[in-house]
Amino acid sequence: MQVRKQRFIARSATSTLLAAITACGLGMPVAAQQFPAKSIRIVVGYTAGGTADLVSRLVARSMSEKVGQQVYVDNRPSAGGLLANELVANAAPDGYTLLLANSSFAYLPSMYTKLNFDTRKDFVPVALVATTQNLLVVHPAVPA
Repeated sequence: MQVRKQRFIARSATSTLLAAITACGLGMPVAAQQFPAKSIRIVVGYTAGGTADLVSRLVARSMSEKVGQQVYVDNRPSAGGLLANELVANAAPDGYTLLLANSSFAYLPSMYTKLNFDTRKDFVPVALVATTQNLLVVHPAVPA
């Protein structure tokens, strides 16, 4: 009786191990897919010709050379980039739609009481591509 029980446990363990190896083998072709397999879109919330557009085009050109796929800029001008942010928040989270965000990204939640996206939960930062300086200049007679 004892020998029969040990054989059953050994067969069960072997079957479980084979099932695990088979399951791992089935998932390997999916993990081996190349990225990117199609073009990448960079969405900019401002008109063409501005600073954000210029930066995004420089990034797109450099990215395109590095990844071997077309990277293009999609300008979606709106209220401080609101439509661009919403478009990217609702896009599939597959890495093919990126947002070039600027400072308006941080203050949109305080300007609008209801947004269709959450800037903290719906976005993941990828890279800092540029920084700018701001300067406020007033006439000496202004008591600022």
